[in-house]
Amino acid sequence: MAASLRALPVGLLLVQSAVLSFPLGQNRAEVATCGYKSCHATVPNMLNVHLVPHTHDDVGWLKTVDQYYYGDRNDIQHAGVQYILDSVVDQLLKNPDRRFIYVETAFFYRWWKQQSSSMQQTVKQLVSEGRLEFVNGGWCMSDEATTHYSAVIDQMTMGLKFLNETFGPCGRPRVAWHIDPFGHAREHASMFAQMGYDGFFFGRLDYQDRGHRMKNKDQELLWRASDSLTPPLADLFTGILPNGYNPPAGFCWDQLCDDPPIRDDPDLEDYNVDDVVERFLSVAHSQALVYKTNHIIMTMGSDFQYENANLWYKNLDKLIHYVNAQQANGSKVNVLYSTPSCYLQELHRANLTWALKTDDFFPYADNAHNFWTGYFTSRPALKRYERLSNSRLQICNQLEVLNGPASRKGPFGEGDSQTMRKAMAVAQHHDAVSGTEKQHVANDYARRLANGWEHCRVLVSNSLAALSGTSAKRLYCDNLNISVCPFTESTKKFAVNVYNPLAQPVTWPVRLPVNGTAYSVTDAKGKPLDCQVVPVSQATRELRQNRGYAVSELVFQVEAPPLGYSTYSVSLLQNGPPSAATQHRAPLAIQNKYLQVTFDPETGLLSSFSNLETRQTVELTQNFYWYNASDGYNAHSNQPSGAYIFRPNSSTPFVISWIAKTETIKTPVVQEVRQWFSPWVSQVVRLYADSKALELEWTVGPLPIDDGLGKEVITRLDTSIKSSGIFYTDSNGREVLQRGKDFRPTWDLKQTEPIAGNYYPVNSRAYIKDESDQLTVVTDRSQGGGSIQNGSLEIMLHRRLLYDDVRGVGEPLNETSNEYPEGLVVRGKLLLSLNPPESAADTHRPLAQQVVLQPLLTFTDGDLQSDTRLEFSGLQAVLPPAVHLLTVSQWDRDLVLLRLEHQFQSWESKMHSQPVTVNLQKLFSTMEVLGFSETNLSANQWKDEMTRLDWRPQTDDVPLLKPLGDPSIWEVTLKPMEIRTFLLRVSHR
Repeated sequence: MAASLRALPVGLLLVQSAVLSFPLGQNRAEVATCGYKSCHATVPNMLNVHLVPHTHDDVGWLKTVDQYYYGDRNDIQHAGVQYILDSVVDQLLKNPDRRFIYVETAFFYRWWKQQSSSMQQTVKQLVSEGRLEFVNGGWCMSDEATTHYSAVIDQMTMGLKFLNETFGPCGRPRVAWHIDPFGHAREHASMFAQMGYDGFFFGRLDYQDRGHRMKNKDQELLWRASDSLTPPLADLFTGILPNGYNPPAGFCWDQLCDDPPIRDDPDLEDYNVDDVVERFLSVAHSQALVYKTNHIIMTMGSDFQYENANLWYKNLDKLIHYVNAQQANGSKVNVLYSTPSCYLQELHRANLTWALKTDDFFPYADNAHNFWTGYFTSRPALKRYERLSNSRLQICNQLEVLNGPASRKGPFGEGDSQTMRKAMAVAQHHDAVSGTEKQHVANDYARRLANGWEHCRVLVSNSLAALSGTSAKRLYCDNLNISVCPFTESTKKFAVNVYNPLAQPVTWPVRLPVNGTAYSVTDAKGKPLDCQVVPVSQATRELRQNRGYAVSELVFQVEAPPLGYSTYSVSLLQNGPPSAATQHRAPLAIQNKYLQVTFDPETGLLSSFSNLETRQTVELTQNFYWYNASDGYNAHSNQPSGAYIFRPNSSTPFVISWIAKTETIKTPVVQEVRQWFSPWVSQVVRLYADSKALELEWTVGPLPIDDGLGKEVITRLDTSIKSSGIFYTDSNGREVLQRGKDFRPTWDLKQTEPIAGNYYPVNSRAYIKDESDQLTVVTDRSQGGGSIQNGSLEIMLHRRLLYDDVRGVGEPLNETSNEYPEGLVVRGKLLLSLNPPESAADTHRPLAQQVVLQPLLTFTDGDLQSDTRLEFSGLQAVLPPAVHLLTVSQWDRDLVLLRLEHQFQSWESKMHSQPVTVNLQKLFSTMEVLGFSETNLSANQWKDEMTRLDWRPQTDDVPLLKPLGDPSIWEVTLKPMEIRTFLLRVSHR
């Protein structure tokens, strides 16, 4: 930290001291007893059984977040989180040996705010003594398949910030804890390692993988979670819990459990201590056979348990007492209250070597025909809304920083970013964006995101008013994807402000619903732009129903500066119907200066895809199919498809149509082939003039179920690429992993589901390649996908199912709404690029970021004032292509949280997979950086103070990169896949 300390003025050093100071009421002597120092002693020559009292509190699932907290709607599920925390604190005070861990900061934050100051002091004391310990500590326990890394980092940061500010170092979790997510992503492990966690525990993994690991005693391992970051930066010790996250059978003593309590009065006929002790010793010895050390862990709790904590603790006290009493009779078992971090410490002390893992834990199956790969796509509309909301939140955060305090209170009222941050944080939960919640809970997540955006819109309007110098009312059109915007449909003259949240300039197509024949569009310099009026498609008119009446769309391409905006003026020239020429026969080809696609004149389907710059052409056929979802009645298994599980009845999907009806539009701005496959599937193949990617805008739904069959709809791209059964998917939008058909890197797979067992999460992109060609598909939301045939990629788009899959949600995935009572219609986009493999990342990396962080359009009526600032960039200069500005958000009154990311892996680009240096003092145009200090990824520790436990792998064949030299005071260097996090003290210019 020496370099950054040299740049820090005294003021920021004081802030540094305050941020990591001990909370009121704590002194250093008390702090010394938390964490690893608070662990109970173990016995060296015995089997030490670590009992971990815990509760698993879903931040929404069968009930909404509010219902779970208050204990409402217990007719759905008996659960009340506020009572759990009340009860646990009371019981911890009764016996200093007792321990408890808590995970979900979203619930704890709410409970904490309702407590008296005396209760808060009591809880601080429990935390300082290590009797109440926080693990994981994020706002929620995020899903690992369908979340984007930027949103995961944000929700973890928010939870950990609250714990750090409330409890100081004793509130910092040492262990990541993902006991319920349905498969585990390598990028999550990498993030946890960079956040300073010493270890990671989870409960679910594939049943074949578990059997293999139990046999080899490899249920605890070292996960090397990056092929670009220098070990051990992304190394994370990982443990697989023995019972998921439940107690051993027969030892559940919650009010929701049926196991008998310990009856220890010898005068009673039903005295059962001897039986309990014997059963417990048997369980402990059996568990010890499949783990490496003389320490084992038992999770003593489950979903929403400990509402009456007295039941659990009274029986656990007795269990510890009576089992340990057997030591006098020669028993070698020692039982103790513990926490995951205390257990981890003992594993570290064992000084063993551990198996090394470099892939991930997808897909997850709990039995031969039960692959949890359906949720990769479940609730695709919610998945898209969450992704769009993340883009809006980052824009909200950026404008709050760039314009300063005036953003929160200005001409449009009081706005805030915090409401949206909390809504987005909750949406990362493993039963939220995953799509595995009940319908009314999904509605609640969407409502929260919409409410957050309402608060952010005020802030955004205030910021843009100040930056542009005009307080004209700003309008937002949130339904442009279905060509609905009452303002542009009826206004003759207006301005469009295009804000770009990326650190590089972006070219972006704008499509506005209009009713005129001709328009003029001028940019911020008054230069006329090419624009075109095209007719609204029949599919769109049907989709929007009665919510819009535009007959046309005005299409033009804009250029927006980095971290800034550009303003475009639009004027109506002529009213009337659209004049764009259309043809109804199948086209031969559409092309721009970069790409060409051809179509089969007989079928109307794509037939080839060419990159004109690199002179590459591949055969490409794309079509839509549906898998017949299992209803649970077949010869192999009674497992149906549901919100979690994908189980088709056959490996061969049904084609929706071999022929597409087509309509073609060719203009200088955009070329479109509109394809119609059935009343419930249509698509637009679209190529903009300056685009290096082909856009496939698909519309699917409502899925028909009058035949009694659930349907899982895919699009499949069949190519001439010789992919040899190998394809590639991203991990949470960051690093790319290789996948093989019917293959797992760490065990010999016995494939039982040839389709579902080959599906993986596709968070932002997937690709296939051979020596000469790489076809990359960039998605606009998380989806499931696979490569079932050589040279083929398939992406699941929509699911509608008629049966529950018996994993707890208790209802089929059969989405309807007031607007679409016959079933949900979903629209989305896939972007296709074709490149040589050695340079493909140069295209798809920035393309994926543009989809994740897309520009925001706002509108003002009439002529612009003459003194309006029509262009603005928050950066002094464009950042290099390899650098992504991951986070710019307000941390405190004059502190800004900044994350800079190198967005290329070390091997994927000759041009960009090199270290890049950025000068922090020359970064922003509206602020002067007075000083900075570097933190870990989650910003809850200073980087130079972050120490982690070291672990030894059994093998280490990954070469270490040579360290770079020290940067100058204000310059920071980013190596491939590195994220560096800073707190900046700034003043606005």
